[in-house]
Amino acid sequence: MAELQDRMKLAVATAAVDQIRDGMVLGLGSGSTAALMIRELGARLQRRELSEITGVPTSFQGEVLAAELGIPLQSLNAVSRIDLAIDGADEVDPAFQLIKGGGACHVQEKLVARRADRFVVVVDSSKLVKRLNLEFLLPVEVLPGAWRQVKAQLEAMGAAGELRMAVRKAGPVVTDQGNLVLDLKLAGGIADPVALEQAINNLPGVLENGLFVGLTDQVLVGEIVDGEPRVRDLERA
Repeated sequence: MAELQDRMKLAVATAAVDQIRDGMVLGLGSGSTAALMIRELGARLQRRELSEITGVPTSFQGEVLAAELGIPLQSLNAVSRIDLAIDGADEVDPAFQLIKGGGACHVQEKLVARRADRFVVVVDSSKLVKRLNLEFLLPVEVLPGAWRQVKAQLEAMGAAGELRMAVRKAGPVVTDQGNLVLDLKLAGGIADPVALEQAINNLPGVLENGLFVGLTDQVLVGEIVDGEPRVRDLERA
């Protein structure tokens, strides 16, 4: 089953890379499927099937991987445009609203997605949901000195929040920006992602949250059909 899962992820990552053209500035996403996309991009550059590509990474992990593969990189501040951004998601609803941030990279991911002319999301079918936050928690990046205050304000809004703790080190997860992450659960899920994104970001001490609203242009979904990987181009509801 793990082999089928890997083949499915590779199929959807490859379908996304098929959209890349010579000379593009690309937003390089984070996570396991995005890593496969970066590897496929690197392979095509090595085979000279693509040329004059510039990548803008959304995480330190992606930056290291892309550099190892010889993909030319620039920072977000160094580019005047991003033609195409490709990234994964933790949840996708029928209106193409997303929750991202399982890897605590959602601040840079949102900056890159917002800048891109096109934002393509690559996921497997398990990430498709009818309503956000029924299962996956909503990440909120907060300043380290304000996390208790922000947590109390979020609880007053009806959101139960817990500080995300590291797995293989003592203490909390620290983001690439040096901040902490509160993971939120709302009773009944998120009914209005647009309003909630704005309300959370208006709280003092919050840097950004993992709701991506009005950003996604296309969702490519990897599936297993009759034992074989298949990619479905999802239509927005």
